[in-house]
Amino acid sequence: MPELPEVETMRRSLFPSIGMTIVSVNQPASRYRPVKMEPCIDQLQERIVNRSVVAVERLGKRVVVCLDDGSQVLFQPKMAGLVLMDTPPNETHLRLVIGLALSDSAQQASKSCVTSQILYWDQRGLGTIQHWTAEQMKGFLESGVLGPDALAVDFETFHARFRDVSRPVKPTLLDQSRVAGIGNLYASEILHRSGIHPARRCDRLSKPAWKRIFESTRTILLEAIEHEGSTLSDGTYRKSKDDPGGYQNSHRVYDRADLLCLTCGQHLIVRIVQSQRSTFFCKGCQKR
Repeated sequence: MPELPEVETMRRSLFPSIGMTIVSVNQPASRYRPVKMEPCIDQLQERIVNRSVVAVERLGKRVVVCLDDGSQVLFQPKMAGLVLMDTPPNETHLRLVIGLALSDSAQQASKSCVTSQILYWDQRGLGTIQHWTAEQMKGFLESGVLGPDALAVDFETFHARFRDVSRPVKPTLLDQSRVAGIGNLYASEILHRSGIHPARRCDRLSKPAWKRIFESTRTILLEAIEHEGSTLSDGTYRKSKDDPGGYQNSHRVYDRADLLCLTCGQHLIVRIVQSQRSTFFCKGCQKR
């Protein structure tokens, strides 16, 4: 967490920055664990101040701010990070502030006038901030570290990337080198919607079963984006200080251990641990 729907929501929240010019880059003082930043703040300032934002994209679970020289600033929120232009949950965990100004002729006369900001906030300090040239981005995309996006991949490619794996399906869905964007929360929801037990081995699932997983992946991720992501009980993910996501109200199994299944109404939701991550499922709806 955040996963694809939350990061896509963050991406869309940055759309007002498109066409604006970066006029300042500041790293607020913090007594907490610093986020990993490449390059360091001084070099980042040198590289991106006076550059204009031309697009905001998403790369798996990263927000990518594209600049007019072909370079990109990548934010990877990991466990508890937020990228936003609105008020952050608090000032304590604010890690980076990018000042923006309108890029019209009037504003060019006074680049010191900050009219908006891109903020990176991270409660745990586990996220990363990177500035990559176009060549660095090309090298990363060609490295195979990241698979095709979960919302862009076609079924045959999706099936081919999982069908021969001899591991349980739930942890394998989290492997970003196979398909990018699916995280722990949505993997449980996807398998429940598909009627697949999370401990089933990938190579023992039929092609029709994989078709159900593929279709459930698209449906659930798109539904979650429509509701602007999920805010869990810890309240970490928010669109702004007082504005949570809404898809948590549609969860069927995640974080509902020992509660009655909302689908069948007959069995309690079970929690197990797979690869050190919590998995939630219904024994009635997802028989092994």
